[in-house]
Amino acid sequence: MPHDETPVTDDYIRRGDWNPLWDQIRALDPQFIEAYLRFRDVPHRHGPLPAKFKELILVAINAATTHLYAPGVRRHIANALRAGATREEILETIQLTTVMGIHSVNLAIPILAEEFGKFTAEGASR
Repeated sequence: MPHDETPVTDDYIRRGDWNPLWDQIRALDPQFIEAYLRFRDVPHRHGPLPAKFKELILVAINAATTHLYAPGVRRHIANALRAGATREEILETIQLTTVMGIHSVNLAIPILAEEFGKFTAEGASR
């Protein structure tokens, strides 16, 4: 493939699956984003899961507390609906994704208890 051809990138743009955040890297290094999209596409094009489930997974990834990318949630919900997902399946996907938020509590509460214990012990020794 000649250096200036980007058929996978062009396909993403044509399908409406292009993330505008990729515009800058595309301008700087179109072959990098082309290689990334080829890598990213392997499970989408060759994996055993039906398109509906792949889109539901992408809804979950984009809605996750570690990502929170609304345009991706919107795009993949639309794709999931087109692939046959029901409103209830998408809602359940979103509901299951919210479980990830509990990890923030699991991490932070013991640290709070530890630090508060140190703080109060220091105050008592003053």
